[in-house]
Amino acid sequence: MDYYPGFDISFDNATHEFAYGKGVYGPKSELRLLDDIRPSLEDPACSGPEVLYSIAMDVGRETDRDMIVERNLLFGVVWYSSGSMGEEPVRSQGHIHAVSPSCNDSTCEVYEIWDGEACIYMQQFSGDDAGRCIAVHAKAGDVVVVPPGWVHATINAKPDSNMIFGAWCVRDYGFEYQNVREHGGIAYFPVLRDGGLYWKTNARYLSSVFCECGAREYPELGIEAGVPIYSQFCNDPDKFLFVSNPQIAQDVWKRA
Repeated sequence: MDYYPGFDISFDNATHEFAYGKGVYGPKSELRLLDDIRPSLEDPACSGPEVLYSIAMDVGRETDRDMIVERNLLFGVVWYSSGSMGEEPVRSQGHIHAVSPSCNDSTCEVYEIWDGEACIYMQQFSGDDAGRCIAVHAKAGDVVVVPPGWVHATINAKPDSNMIFGAWCVRDYGFEYQNVREHGGIAYFPVLRDGGLYWKTNARYLSSVFCECGAREYPELGIEAGVPIYSQFCNDPDKFLFVSNPQIAQDVWKRA
């Protein structure tokens, strides 16, 4: 991993575990398997890697732990396998952030890609009308913000390599899967074609508007380009309060 995220962390591909450096805390990784997400794939009977991704929620430097907890924040890290699931690249099944009891609202998420290439897929609604659907392509060092209440799925956009990202989340996080599962997945399935991604419509949705774009900067949220989001927290611990209390950025979400 060439990108330095602001603290000492690495990943062991053989054990699917994150390794924490001196002064860094973190849990044993949780594994997500292909069998866990089959109902939300374009081809539920496909073959692919047994372990799709490995998650460690609540990592950081020991010296920062109290500041993170006091702001009801949590930093998570995720590794994605190389390979494909039938015609689809390795990805998550898609979910919405549940309403957190601490803020009585669905919360946003701030992604930062560390290694490989990702595509963060977002759709505005989880019902029959998916609304606006956006696929954001991102490389190491890029930041992508998912607004509160949006369905989102994370895709390894380069199937010949692994992908790693870190993210700021609310501490009392929760996920809602029901509506996505009832529709057999997200509104557009990413399919590998000619070295890139082709988006196949999920016929279980009635309508949507789809677009692709590259990662952008977020000056409206005070996020600095080119500075690791973990380091930005250390420099200004209140910078990501909009994650644990999304109501303070209501005007931003209305323009999302």
